[in-house]
Parts: sequence; C-alpha cells; structure tokens
Amino acid sequence: MTELLIPKRLMTLAYSASIALMAGFALWLYAMGDYRDLLIPTFMTLLLMSALLMHIGQGLKSYLPRFVLLFCTYSVVLSAFYYHPQMSPIWLGLPITAAFLLLPLGAALVINIGAGPLWWLLPSVAASPPATIVGYAALTLLLALPRWEHARRRALLRATDPNDSDCDAYHIDTLKERLHSEFQRAAMLNQQLAVLVLHLPQLDMAAEQFGHRAQTAILGALCSEVNSRCRDHDVLGRAENATFWLVLPDTSESGALLVRERLQRALSQCVLVETGQLEARIAACLPSPAEHFQHYLKRLEARGAALANV
Repeated sequence: MTELLIPKRLMTLAYSASIALMAGFALWLYAMGDYRDLLIPTFMTLLLMSALLMHIGQGLKSYLPRFVLLFCTYSVVLSAFYYHPQMSPIWLGLPITAAFLLLPLGAALVINIGAGPLWWLLPSVAASPPATIVGYAALTLLLALPRWEHARRRALLRATDPNDSDCDAYHIDTLKERLHSEFQRAAMLNQQLAVLVLHLPQLDMAAEQFGHRAQTAILGALCSEVNSRCRDHDVLGRAENATFWLVLPDTSESGALLVRERLQRALSQCVLVETGQLEARIAACLPSPAEHFQHYLKRLEARGAALANV
C-alpha cells in the first residue's frame, strides 16, 4: 500500500478550509431556519477543529486527522442524502474523491468498494438510474489509475536504480543484497565485518515543520559527510526513513568505533539553516560467530529502533 505524501502546510490549509466551509454551512442552515439539519454540520465543525489540532500537534500519527476529515465528509454527504431524497447523486463523488486524496491507494479502494453497496440503501440513491452505478465505478477506477501508475513507475525505477530516491545512498533492497554479499565473503575468507547504524532524529520533525526541502537537506548533508570520510568499498544505504546502515567490510569492532567517533565529530560540525546543528545517533553492530544472516538483519533493525526511541 503506497503512502500518500502531502506537505504539512497544504494539509493545514485543507483542514482550515474544511472548518470554514462546514461552519459556513452550519450558519447558513441556522439563517434559513433549517434546525433539523443543523446538528450534524455543527458537530462536524467541532470534529474538524480537533483534527486540525491533532494535525498541528506533535507525536500523533498523521493518518488520524485524515480519517477524521474523511469521516466528516462521509457524514455530511450521508445526512444530506437522508434528509433530502431529491438530492443529485453527483454528490457521491465528493467522498470518493476525498478518500483518494487523503488515504493511501489500498485503503481508499477498500473504503470506496465497501461503501458502494451501502450508498444504495438510501432511498434517494436507490431510485437513481442504473447509470449512477456505472458512474460510481468509473470514478473510483479513474481516481485509482493515476495513483496505481505512480506506484508502478516507482517500483520500476526502484528495480532499475539501486539508489534511494531522496539521497545518495542505496535503497533497502540493494543495501540488503550488498550486506548479504559482504556477510558471505567475510564468513568464507574468515574476515571481520562491521555495520554502523545511523539514525537522524531531526528528519521527521524537519519534514513536518519545514517541508520536503529541509528533509532533503538533512539527507544530503548526512550522505555527503559519510561518503567523503569512508573508503570506496564501504556501503551506505537507507534502511528506513530516518535510519541508515554503513557497511564496513574487513573492519574490527575497534575500527568501527573509530569510524563512529570520526563521523560523530564531522556530523556535529554540520549546521543547517532550518534545523541548526545536525544530530545523528550512531551505534556499531557486528555479526556474532556462526550467526545466520536473517538473525543479523533482525538485530540491525532492532538497533535502529532502539536508537529511534532514545
């Protein structure tokens, strides 16, 4: 399921506009004296305010306020169809479009396909011509096709390009292949192998507060400093969003610790405009004798998670 990346400022604008529209709709119903329909828009306005606060707040998952916004969209359209049977079925396109704008492709497809039969339980929708069903399915497919094509192109690019799309480092698939090769070579030649796990705690914060450009600047600074201070056969790869692995072939534990100190000192001297001094947490992880490769991968992933939770 592909993740939908939308800048935080754009989402803040979307939440603010939704609050303004919903509050304006509630005020219009109040001015028209339609008190029966007033309750749902008023309650949805409060929910959207909470979604905006969750979006601005730190430490919350970004999909939570998006689900709240989507729930409000579905609730308002559903209440409109329920109280106004003469309403045009064209308004079914609003929650369909909102789902594809706010959610990943897989989740949007599941929600729209699952909600499709439920819409026809409403008398106003059930009385519409059969062409409405065709239009509902066509709109769902048309909105899904661009996202699917984008995901397909990204998968094709990843299969042909070993580098990460955001920085000068290998992506996770190539990184694991190179690490596996070095792991087997070290075992066959009785050589040592070390991996440094690097975590950037500022990365997610920079993306949320300053946008994708600040995130790219942090990634570029890290890759530039690491690649300029390592050997040609050392391998730097991006294991997760904010976690990197630096594979050091033919390197002992003491050598890995020296590399870690050298990188810590160099990265601490790197100062960026938005985030200030670059912060990096680095730990060494060496394979144990007779350890299987998959178990070593799990230890590397656990070390990265431990650095992220410090």
